Amino acid sequence: MSQKKVQIKKTLGQQTEDQLMKYILDNQIAIGEKIPNEFELAGIFDVGRSTIREAVKGLVSRGILEVRRGDGTYVISTVYMENDVLGFGQIKDRYQLALDLFDVRLMIEPEIVTWACRKATKEQIAKLRELCNEVERLYKQGYNHIQKDIEFHSYLAKLSGNMVVERLIPVINTSVVIFANITYRTLMQETLETHRAIVNSIEHKDPVGAKCAMNMHLTYNRQVIMEFLEKKKKVRKNHEPDDI
Repeated sequence: MSQKKVQIKKTLGQQTEDQLMKYILDNQIAIGEKIPNEFELAGIFDVGRSTIREAVKGLVSRGILEVRRGDGTYVISTVYMENDVLGFGQIKDRYQLALDLFDVRLMIEPEIVTWACRKATKEQIAKLRELCNEVERLYKQGYNHIQKDIEFHSYLAKLSGNMVVERLIPVINTSVVIFANITYRTLMQETLETHRAIVNSIEHKDPVGAKCAMNMHLTYNRQVIMEFLEKKKKVRKNHEPDDI
């Protein structure tokens, strides 16, 4: 006896959530960019504002959107939660997640660049430099540079020649996205300088120089996260009621 598959009808909010996800992809709204406001989305999808709020809340829970009070709603990922095998999208404390990811990157990426020094070809180094230059160009022109930054770190992982490292790229990418959304343009000049130092060291087959540059890059950025965490703790402490 064959069993019929039960079709669960989606609510209007869930349908709008799917439509909003499609809208983000179809309009190529990049990671780090703002989506239209609540009023505009209600007009686009011809639904009420409460339905839009439900849809946005759904995508926030899936790690796609981030609501910044007083500023707007931003895209922080375009990967559906079902592909988030480590469940990073479900972690609410983005500051602590970013810090923990940087700790993991400090264990891995300095070694990645030493492998890249040994294995990268001239053509691969040229492509790496091209990505480095593109990140810098986008930043200086005021455009969103996050996707190219992700490509830069992903390509470094590929240059290691290690298939396991290549599969760790999503973890690396998550850290880049979260950091960029927390800190915005903070320490960007340092990022550009250390990116160049990494590429130059790989080009000159200097594993020690590449390792030092990567350590500096990650340590500086990690320190920014630490400062944000400290500020967050102070704000929370100031809002706590005094003991009676």
